[in-house]
Amino acid sequence: MGGLPFDFAYVIDFIPKLLGTLGLTLRIIAGSLLLGLLAGLLAALPRLYRIPVLAQLSQLYASFFRGTPILIQLFLFYYGLPELLKLAHVDVSKTPVLVFVILTYGLHTGAYVSETIRASIQAVDRGQVEAAYTVGMTGVQAFRRIVAPQALAIAVPVLSNLTLALLKDTSLAFTLGVMEMTGKSQTLASLTQHFAEAYLALALVYFVVAFVLEKLLKLGERRLLRHERSGDEPGSPRRFAGLRPSVRPSPIQELKGGNAP
Repeated sequence: MGGLPFDFAYVIDFIPKLLGTLGLTLRIIAGSLLLGLLAGLLAALPRLYRIPVLAQLSQLYASFFRGTPILIQLFLFYYGLPELLKLAHVDVSKTPVLVFVILTYGLHTGAYVSETIRASIQAVDRGQVEAAYTVGMTGVQAFRRIVAPQALAIAVPVLSNLTLALLKDTSLAFTLGVMEMTGKSQTLASLTQHFAEAYLALALVYFVVAFVLEKLLKLGERRLLRHERSGDEPGSPRRFAGLRPSVRPSPIQELKGGNAP
């Protein structure tokens, strides 16, 4: 392999230079998460409510983005989408590459978010929703006070893992010329011929950022799930755990609207 002999001093020298591009990496993560949450919610609703055609399209969307490499998706959106838009006489040739990167990562993340939302809501015991109706709650109240808190408890850890995975996936953005941390390390390695030092510095920066991000996500998770430690509060799901009223339609169908009889 090429390159100069290993010198740890270069590792120390490279770290501040890599941190200079950390802001761009974080912007990619933030933009992708916001788009992913929106896309995931919109994709989950048709399958939860079993809307014909839309449910099948939603499943196809999730399957495509979960079943193909994100690197291929980046190339498809950056090189393929402008060509398709040209057919509709829309010119996006001057669109910043960062837009395509965030769009790709956002839709990729949204596929996993949609599955997380769907699975979290369906994991809530339907008997608790039925019990909520027997005490006079409406569909909206039952969802807000019974379903949503428990679904959130299931979804938040998964969403935290998705965020950490997104941090690492941003390293592929340099393939489109985005000068984030990985792209910067590539440039430093090529200029100095100290490849091992550049990638070691990059690994250390990713490790520290992931460690800090993980701690912040766990802190946010504990704050969001405080209701799980207060099961005796009014409207808490645990108050309905032992109640089992007569059989009713599925909770998702009832949550569309309508009061308890």
